[in-house]
Amino acid sequence: MSEELKEKEEPKKDDSPKAEEPKGEQPAEAKGGEKPAGKPAAAEKKPPEVDWKDRYTRLLADFDNYKKRMVRERDETYGYAESDVLKSVLPTVDNLARALANAADKADDPFVKGVQLVYDTLLKSLKDRQAEPFDSIGKPLDTERMEAVATLPDDKVAEGLVSNEVKRGWMLKGKVLRVAQVVISSGKAEEKK
Repeated sequence: MSEELKEKEEPKKDDSPKAEEPKGEQPAEAKGGEKPAGKPAAAEKKPPEVDWKDRYTRLLADFDNYKKRMVRERDETYGYAESDVLKSVLPTVDNLARALANAADKADDPFVKGVQLVYDTLLKSLKDRQAEPFDSIGKPLDTERMEAVATLPDDKVAEGLVSNEVKRGWMLKGKVLRVAQVVISSGKAEEKK
């Protein structure tokens, strides 16, 4: 009987090797697709259903906005490149205009006629690119389109108005391509004595 008592007092040890399970958390699913016995089925959260139609609509809108932004950025890039090229041509236009102004008394000379033809062709090419000069003589100073380089007395132009252009101003597609450098009238010379 003593042997029987010992067996009852000491629980039998299981000698088979088992993997130790982590303490605290239980795996979401046991092997074989079975759910663990510790958690009730109502406590599990289902992932929210994805509204594919909404995601598709948003993706289409994002892509449409992307295409519009790329077109706008490409046009701006081309516009900046075009403005740089046109700015580099403007000194040539200025020089041709000065040459023609100095040769006004020789208008019948074939050379002057050739220079006039080149000047007119260049102006037409600039106009085709929507680049046009703007007039500033006789107008008040507009600091966004004009830069005052001097103030001189002028009998023909009222005080505070532009009396002369040192460099002509140019616009490209409604924006200032080059500001005009101007001289502002300080009024009549005899009034300042």
